Amino acid sequence: MRAAALLAAGALALGAAAAAGPPPPFTAAVAAPRPAELAHSHRPGCPVGPAQLRTVRLVYWGFDGRRRVGALVVHRRVAADVVSVFRRLYRARFPIRRMVPVAAYRGSDDASMAADNTSGFNCRRAVGPSGRWSAHAYGLAIDVNPVENPYVFRGRVLPPAGRAYLDRGRVRPGMAVRGGVLVRAFAAVGWRWGGRWSGSPDYQHFSATGG
Repeated sequence: MRAAALLAAGALALGAAAAAGPPPPFTAAVAAPRPAELAHSHRPGCPVGPAQLRTVRLVYWGFDGRRRVGALVVHRRVAADVVSVFRRLYRARFPIRRMVPVAAYRGSDDASMAADNTSGFNCRRAVGPSGRWSAHAYGLAIDVNPVENPYVFRGRVLPPAGRAYLDRGRVRPGMAVRGGVLVRAFAAVGWRWGGRWSGSPDYQHFSATGG
């Protein structure tokens, strides 16, 4: 009798799983950025104009396992790359904390990183004394899960909460690691990973130019 009950329960569970079916498919759409998506992140003198940028709206998996919708502003010539990368990540159920344009943080890279926000375009200079434009200022770079993947620059950890993830051998959800799904997804479209930079690894940073 007990065996029959267990079999019945198992059949019900399988039936429920079948009824639930596979997760909804990956979707993405590319369009010109809305003014609010460039507020604070674009200004006169930036190396690219709004007409050269696109917003990619796509679905991704949150750390809570739920399907969410996010937006990345990037250069129009890499929009197809971005769709390809995040399709791979969606299929692998790679978790992303949040994904909104940096304009939501008034163009503050520090605030966006502290919020663990995955972002693309931001008209800003590179960190350090060079004064050159960052690859983000061209819409040719994306930072993914900055807390789980901090930038280590001259002893500073950016964002500070990323210090808990400096041990890259202790792999946890959302991390970029050599041979991992995140690094492989960007490599598949020819983008390079800042985590390979010697001396100042930028684990969150992926770019089409290598810079």
